[in-house]
Amino acid sequence: MTFPSDLEIANNATLRPLSEIAAEAGIPADSLEMYGKGAAKISLDAIDKMSDRPRAKYVVVSAITPTPLGEGKTTTAVGLGQAFQYLGRTATIAIRQPSMGPTFGIKGGAAGGGYSQVVPMELFNLHLTGDMHAVTAAHNLCSAMVDAHIYHGNDLGLDIHNVTWRRVLDINDRALRNTTIGLGGRLDGIPRETGFDITAASEVMTSLALCTSLQDLRTRLGRIVVGYTKAGTSVSADDIGAAGSMAVILREAIKPNLMQTMEGTAALVHTGPFGNIATGNSSIVADQVGIHTGDFLLTEAGFGADMGAERFFNIKCRNSGIEPDAAVLVATVRGLKAHSGNHRIVAGKPLPEALLAENPDEVHMGGDNLRKQLENMQLHGATPVVAINAFPGDHEADIAAIAEIADEYGARSAVSNHFTNGGKGAIELAEAVAEAAAEPSEFRTLYADEASLKDKIHAVATKIYGADGVEYSVAADKQLASYTDAGLGELPVCIAKTHLSLSHDPKLKGAPTGWTLPVREVRAAVGAGFIYPICGEMRTMPGLGKKPAAQSIDIDAEGNIVGLS
Repeated sequence: MTFPSDLEIANNATLRPLSEIAAEAGIPADSLEMYGKGAAKISLDAIDKMSDRPRAKYVVVSAITPTPLGEGKTTTAVGLGQAFQYLGRTATIAIRQPSMGPTFGIKGGAAGGGYSQVVPMELFNLHLTGDMHAVTAAHNLCSAMVDAHIYHGNDLGLDIHNVTWRRVLDINDRALRNTTIGLGGRLDGIPRETGFDITAASEVMTSLALCTSLQDLRTRLGRIVVGYTKAGTSVSADDIGAAGSMAVILREAIKPNLMQTMEGTAALVHTGPFGNIATGNSSIVADQVGIHTGDFLLTEAGFGADMGAERFFNIKCRNSGIEPDAAVLVATVRGLKAHSGNHRIVAGKPLPEALLAENPDEVHMGGDNLRKQLENMQLHGATPVVAINAFPGDHEADIAAIAEIADEYGARSAVSNHFTNGGKGAIELAEAVAEAAAEPSEFRTLYADEASLKDKIHAVATKIYGADGVEYSVAADKQLASYTDAGLGELPVCIAKTHLSLSHDPKLKGAPTGWTLPVREVRAAVGAGFIYPICGEMRTMPGLGKKPAAQSIDIDAEGNIVGLS
């Protein structure tokens, strides 16, 4: 029997009225703003109205370092959220809104999978309530005002060769990575080189994700640096008069979106910061609502625990003041075998037979990545639970090997079949998470605010990534000194690197040792509130493949979407 597609499963789901979902979660009816039948906005006044409700146990869901096979963090978060109802407990999940670029590219949708999805799946993956477009518009308004300022005399003295604010678009389009604007006649602007990033990479998106109120967002937008004068003085969005209008455009987008899972669990879907150069976590305001909606709030952190979870602990929790009670680390047999380095996995081609064969020794070999990620969780005082995301055909001995690795670190583990069985398939995992979250919290950040920027970078590189040390280019040294002199030394760091390895090199699998982290450049996201050292090449505008998912997506004779995965 062929397993139905995610879209087929989602289309057969029975949706409950969102007013019921909200009422069960304690969200005031007068704070709910419906967007059709599938989604609703939650006004920020709900945060104060719900503040006297009990605090939920706060759980972050992360994973081993990603492989091309996919580890299933979102699916696990959804399945786990659904499972608590079978224990007589309530849960809310908080996840990022997907970018449409990857949806139409190679990744496909991000609503979860199988019987653990957020629905309506089409709405979740396509537009939702328009937040992505609002971020795009706010960002590009600032871009237009920068160029208008230069055209109309450039009173601030912006160096046109050092305008750092680019434009954004929520579509994968490699041809826009580097562009020249202002071509044509005199009335068409001042020619200069610039480019486009994908909307998820915008500092506006990250500022929206990290703000705690509309006024806080306005302040962050005003601090955004758009470029520098020839003397090296920074020019901000406030300096060019753009920040107020940007905040107005985002007035509705700051409100979290309420949806539901296939089994009627509340889902808060809000913001989608890029995971390589930004936080890779959903919004703080969604968590401010969700922390008072039931027994558990489950939030997902992008990529591996060295990326999204590290930024969750050291950036998001610093800004929100909400401390986690436990952490889930998703692992798969296939993913750990891939980290052994013994297999060549090519997208679109059948998996190597050897990868699918029983081989617990190979799981242990690739398990070094799981071991390091468990250490990363424990470094922050988070009690970890290993979620063994089971696939059909997984061998018992291989699954047992993952449990053995968890035991080495005193961590609980549980096999979960949420993809095929929904919440019922994750009951064992829910029990383990409930036990872990009941233990006293010992949460701690990795470094102090007052530590130097270099000490912060060194801490993440050596303690989280496993590097022997850090090597700085001459330019990076000067930039760090400049940011410290400018009073930005107390900001946290968000290291931009590949998500495919604990190191800066995507070819290094498992838990590589004997290497040094090279920092070639350092930039400041002053509005978002962090410094980001850049290690390696970061693509902030993806490109479409030879056969993108967009070629398979269509509308049938009845107007239904088909081909969305």
